[in-house]
Amino acid sequence: MRVTKTAATHKPKYRADVDGLRCVAVLSVLAFHLSPSRVSGGFVGVDVFFVISGYLISSIIVSEINAGTFSILSFYDRRIRRIFPALFAMLIALCVAAWFLFLPAEFVAFARSLAAAVTSTSNFYFWAHSGYFDSPLSRPLLHTWSLAVEEQFYISFPLLLLAASRIFPGRIKAVVLTLFFVSLGLSAWVVTRNETTAFYMPYTRAWELLLGTILSLGVWPRMRTALLRNLATVIGIGMIGWSVLKYTPRTVFPGFSALLPCIGTALIIGAGEQGPSYVSGLLSWRPVVFIGLISYSLYLWHWPIIVLSQFGLLINLSSIVPSGWAYLLSSQTTNKLLVILLSFAAAILSWRFVERPFRAHPRRIERRGLFALSGAVAFGLILCAVAVVQYAGFKSRFPPRAVQIASLLSGGGAGGVATLGQWGKCSITEANRATVFTNPACDELGPGKGGFLLLGDSHAAALWPGLKLASADRNVQLASVWSCRISLRATGSPVCDEAMRFIFEKYLPAHPDSELLLESQWYPGSMQGIVEILQWTRKHDVKATIFGPVAEYDAPLPRLLAYSIAWNRPELPQQHLAESSRAMDDQMQALGTATWHVPYVSLYRATCDAEGCVEYADARNNIPLMRDGDHLSEEGAELIVKRLIESGRLRLN
Repeated sequence: MRVTKTAATHKPKYRADVDGLRCVAVLSVLAFHLSPSRVSGGFVGVDVFFVISGYLISSIIVSEINAGTFSILSFYDRRIRRIFPALFAMLIALCVAAWFLFLPAEFVAFARSLAAAVTSTSNFYFWAHSGYFDSPLSRPLLHTWSLAVEEQFYISFPLLLLAASRIFPGRIKAVVLTLFFVSLGLSAWVVTRNETTAFYMPYTRAWELLLGTILSLGVWPRMRTALLRNLATVIGIGMIGWSVLKYTPRTVFPGFSALLPCIGTALIIGAGEQGPSYVSGLLSWRPVVFIGLISYSLYLWHWPIIVLSQFGLLINLSSIVPSGWAYLLSSQTTNKLLVILLSFAAAILSWRFVERPFRAHPRRIERRGLFALSGAVAFGLILCAVAVVQYAGFKSRFPPRAVQIASLLSGGGAGGVATLGQWGKCSITEANRATVFTNPACDELGPGKGGFLLLGDSHAAALWPGLKLASADRNVQLASVWSCRISLRATGSPVCDEAMRFIFEKYLPAHPDSELLLESQWYPGSMQGIVEILQWTRKHDVKATIFGPVAEYDAPLPRLLAYSIAWNRPELPQQHLAESSRAMDDQMQALGTATWHVPYVSLYRATCDAEGCVEYADARNNIPLMRDGDHLSEEGAELIVKRLIESGRLRLN
């Protein structure tokens, strides 16, 4: 369909501050994916992208409709040039990596998501399989959901605007405003009933793109004075920043919560329509603008690189530096630094050699060839996906023993109710947080009875099966909250703080004969929390024992073992040991003897010596000691506790 006077494209005036906003958006998403505990709301960067996209694309569509030059073919030509070359390049590269690295079941799941990414239906695929925040590292194409939402919007929106301009001439603004409020209302209603549906569906996200359209139509307060522009942009960047830092995956989102980053983005874009401001000046700084220019490619590449970094492919710098640097260059820190470098390198190469040639090169491919090439590549990728599913992930790529070992990888929580921790026999969830700690059915000890209370994070939960099995005479109650730093002070995690208050104010005083066992993923910053708790135990005459860190790896041990078998590299797992866990164990061993004066049990030394570390809990049955890179398997917990008791380093009586 074409309404034409000329073939000209009406481009809006270039604004460097909008590219600066793209930088803010992509860095927010990148920071969230690398450090969700610190940048807990960085996922709103996608919402910033939606508003920017709606503003820029609608500006072109509306100006062309008004000029009588709008062409559907031209519009989709621009969309294909913008989206598909860089996307297809990333997908092809990831297919090659998947052939060598993904285990059969992973390869099949990847192939299905590949087909969804190619057909712009990723949002529906991931909606059907799990929530955005559930075990994301198992899905390397999860981030393509937002591209699918955009493409679904732009399939129908230009036609709707064109129809509205003909049926309701002069009333496009009213039509867009109506659609905006309908979509926003649906988003606010659906999110209270099913957050996953609200997160992924185009009809609950359309209002964010339509907010950009509203800006392009001029339906926005005029800010002609510098004072108003500066005030609006400071408020706008503050709204984005607050949501990036204060929102969490537990925030009811999108719905009305998404208004904060979206209105903040609109304030900055709207103010920039009228003139400069201090914020727009900062956003127009050349390094910021450059990141904005490569933001699409950076968004495409960063997530697959993060996922692949968990496969043990990156250099373990912590194993080749002096032990004094081990904390600084822990496996997690090293991986994050390398992920950032690789993501930017891939993004720059993609922008320079893929994006720009297809969009702006003087000899760029013409429309007919572009459509044919895009269709051929899409068909080829879908054909590959079908073949992978049809042949069950090509199992012959890995020996059967490698597949068996890797099948014991921790699967995360996808598809079930998200748990926050475990209190005895009961999982802690958002729904039962207020009642779980006082539920007598969860208590392994019983009212007033003595025993052991194992307190910590998910690492305590991993050790629990071994302690339960070995302490037949005395029960062991587990109190574990995921990612909880043990401390009597506020930790920033509401459920962690609630657990600590209950344990030290109510539970331990009600069980005076219990012994406190502490286990966690320890860091240098954890030591002050231990000191505070030991002061409390001395004051209340409660015995305490501290368990040290396990031998950690920079990738899941079952995967490393599988690769070592498939690639005939038996030394591979030991090359990926995290030096930081040994250094932490040395420090805690010294503190336990000289400063804390409490029993310290080294889990590290129970499995590691000068020759290396134990890799299997049961070598005959191919059961690894760990279920991932830092959590013991159930059999691993039983083995390590058995070794400690037999060596006299642990007593449970």
